[in-house]
Amino acid sequence: MKSMNRRRFLLTSAATAATLPTLRAFAQTRASAATLTLHPDAPGPTIPQNFIGLSYETQQLSDPAFFSPNNEGLVAQFRSLSPNGVLRIGGNTSDVGWWKPTPTSKQPPLPPSVVIVPLRPEERPFQELAYSVTPEAVINLRAFLDATGWTCLYGINLGTSTPARAAEEAVFVSKTLGPKLEYFQVGNEPDGFPSRFRDKTKWSADAYLDEWLAAANAIRARVPSARFGLPDVAGNPQWPTTVSTRLAALHDHPEIAAISHHYYFTGPPSNPKANLDDLLKSNPKVQTVAETTRAAAARIGTKYRMTEGNSCYRGGRPGMSDVFGASLWSADYLLTLASLGYAGANLHGGSGKAVADSLGGTLPGELLMPDPKAPHPRPFYTPIAEIEGRYVAEPVFYGMKFAGHFAGATIIPIDFNPGEVNATAFAAKLPTGQTVIAIINKDKAKELRIDLSGYSLAFTLSAPSLSSTQVELTEPAKFREASIIAPASAVLLYNTQG
Repeated sequence: MKSMNRRRFLLTSAATAATLPTLRAFAQTRASAATLTLHPDAPGPTIPQNFIGLSYETQQLSDPAFFSPNNEGLVAQFRSLSPNGVLRIGGNTSDVGWWKPTPTSKQPPLPPSVVIVPLRPEERPFQELAYSVTPEAVINLRAFLDATGWTCLYGINLGTSTPARAAEEAVFVSKTLGPKLEYFQVGNEPDGFPSRFRDKTKWSADAYLDEWLAAANAIRARVPSARFGLPDVAGNPQWPTTVSTRLAALHDHPEIAAISHHYYFTGPPSNPKANLDDLLKSNPKVQTVAETTRAAAARIGTKYRMTEGNSCYRGGRPGMSDVFGASLWSADYLLTLASLGYAGANLHGGSGKAVADSLGGTLPGELLMPDPKAPHPRPFYTPIAEIEGRYVAEPVFYGMKFAGHFAGATIIPIDFNPGEVNATAFAAKLPTGQTVIAIINKDKAKELRIDLSGYSLAFTLSAPSLSSTQVELTEPAKFREASIIAPASAVLLYNTQG
């Protein structure tokens, strides 16, 4: 054990904090006066075992071989990320796909409610980006879920479909996915429909809920056990409040499994705020959205989930979304949501084509590359990239895997003061009874000195720099304590005392 004459701060529990010496500011310029106090007698939320999730565009199902047990590289990466995660199928493309029950089925016409909205100059009309989902794709999806141990949130078209068509697809999906289906999500980012499918002068949270109820009730008439998530908004904080208030007033409504929303730190890629320095700062919006979402969920007695998100919307920004800084961001963001009581979080990714098509056919981040045709993970924020036929874990993946070590644990509230260092910390009690602590040093220059007597280093998340694409999540070769958390790194620690 390292001697106590090294000037490090004391890690304490609430029960012993009063008997421990008070920390004095360090004389070294690189050191930071810091305290971390655990409050095990006031436990917080328990994190579900399947907290970790990925989000993919529904368009991926247009290739039945993608989500298939034969896609062994993708299966392996899913299993490496989590033994029992949640795959969310949705995104913008979920509202332009159509169910093709037989080989001779024809694409149905657009319903009267759809309004053709003028496009951005670089976008293709959504009618040109329409695609079909076949029974083969859903059958393969079930086998993929069996192979990975994951379950699924399945997106149903609301933007360009009808209740009858939604119900027809839901019948087959429910029967095929069986216990692997968590719930249906009808419609993606409906608060953004005026930019794609609806007359903005007539569209509102109430108008959305009217359409949603028609589709959801049509589904549950044919699938009585159907459960649903909503409203899956892009960012409008009032929609969950309006929707949950109306649902609570209804005598009878479809079973709601979760209030859901999306979260991207910033965007588009050209936004000046799309940079590593800003990404690694705490964002008060996360807490604000959580409070609104939690209240909406409580109003109807259900859970809440972040179903699509990442660092930068519209495909991510190269040099920000695809580097080690994004690893630290994803670890911090997911553990923040876990501490706030979320049932889970799904970070968005998938193939470059599917995400580009969800944006009208382009990835704006490519305009920021010196050579847009150069081999590169696309989209830039994807946790798992397909490069030259191989599936590769990207920086965000490692942050997710780091956070995944808290799955099944019960949050222990803490008081953490890192001094001048840009760092965060989280603690939880595992089902085994052990305490796990995560310390994430997001500071690119300052180290964090720390006394962790009684705790051993279990994992280190590191890279040569914040802008590096080479990330490591490593275990120590032998037992040792951690006395310094290096700049731009994160550690997981487990207690070694009863």
